[in-house]
Amino acid sequence: MTSWSTSRRTVLFAAAALTTTGCGSDGGDGGEEGDAVTDTSEASEGTGSAEPPEGDGEALARTSDIPVGGGTVFRDEKVVVTQPTAGEFKAFSAVCTHQGCLVNKVADGTIDCPCHASKFRVTDGSVVTGPATRPLPAERITVSGETIRLA
Repeated sequence: MTSWSTSRRTVLFAAAALTTTGCGSDGGDGGEEGDAVTDTSEASEGTGSAEPPEGDGEALARTSDIPVGGGTVFRDEKVVVTQPTAGEFKAFSAVCTHQGCLVNKVADGTIDCPCHASKFRVTDGSVVTGPATRPLPAERITVSGETIRLA
């Protein structure tokens, strides 16, 4: 019979790996730059709500909630939406490609991960600073009037 000796560190590391979702996942095909959507529709006047047809994705935010040159992290949906230039909206997975932590902020043109300080560009999700080596996968969104939805 083989005797197994396991250090506390190994057990903790294994437990952390099991509880981390998306650890090291690149989201399949990695997305295409065309997965982002730019709003080309005219915003409707007034305060009425123009809801898209049922079946469209979950509403995330209003376009005015996403700062130009920055973005917003939606923790529950595990997505980050950016607005690199006025009227251009992009979305990426909020799961860091290094070890699966959720990114927590968008500042100074980067999407930042608090775990190991990886930073990704708001324009295309590419790595600015590692240890991550793969970009954040693109997520699909639609922009209708002033509403941003998951596609």
